[in-house]
Amino acid sequence: MKRLWTAACVCLVLCGALEAGEKEAPKGEPAAKAKLPKGFKPLFDGKTLKGFKGRPTLWKVADGAIVGETTAATKLKHNDFLHTEKQYANFELRLKFRLRNHNSGVQLRSVVHDDFRVTGYQADIAEKRYTGILYEEGGRGILVNVDPKKVAKHLKKDTWNEYRILCDGPRLQFWINGHQTVNYTEKDAKKGATKGVIAFQLHVGPPMQVMYKDLFIKELPATAADKPAEKDQ
Repeated sequence: MKRLWTAACVCLVLCGALEAGEKEAPKGEPAAKAKLPKGFKPLFDGKTLKGFKGRPTLWKVADGAIVGETTAATKLKHNDFLHTEKQYANFELRLKFRLRNHNSGVQLRSVVHDDFRVTGYQADIAEKRYTGILYEEGGRGILVNVDPKKVAKHLKKDTWNEYRILCDGPRLQFWINGHQTVNYTEKDAKKGATKGVIAFQLHVGPPMQVMYKDLFIKELPATAADKPAEKDQ
């Protein structure tokens, strides 16, 4: 009787384990898609680079993310970019990024030049001290600096981080994982761009990799630019 009871228990355990295994997602299955925020549209379909232009040898899609990568054999003549075909004026952009090393960034209202070169506002992403700043690529340089120690407290190492970017008239605001790093109002109407492409950067220098996923955008009306700006950071 004791042996029969033991055998029955073993059978129940094995059946339970098999049932649990059937419920588990197969290994290698892509992670579930991020929920689309209300009022937003996907900027990236998660499968192809449709709607973007860039150097095919540097940019690809893998595991639902845009991947930019240089190698020891790659010799960039200048910072290289993947950019949207469409231009955007006022918008809120949300995305997740993962930087392996070196330097990247998200270009905003930017201008496209020959040979996949892009200039304009940039929400910076860097291995060391520049993440979260407002930089103007090919222009005035750093427009808003940040304390890297404060930003580091909100960054997650070796995994995905979230950027929230708001461009509303002359005002630009950045948040990383909910922590605001930039609150800037452009005072130079001649230099401040009001419309342009969104782009992602691969920086000149050592071999590097950056990834972007869950890109969602909400375009804002032109009248939003008339809202009174809060005090600058």
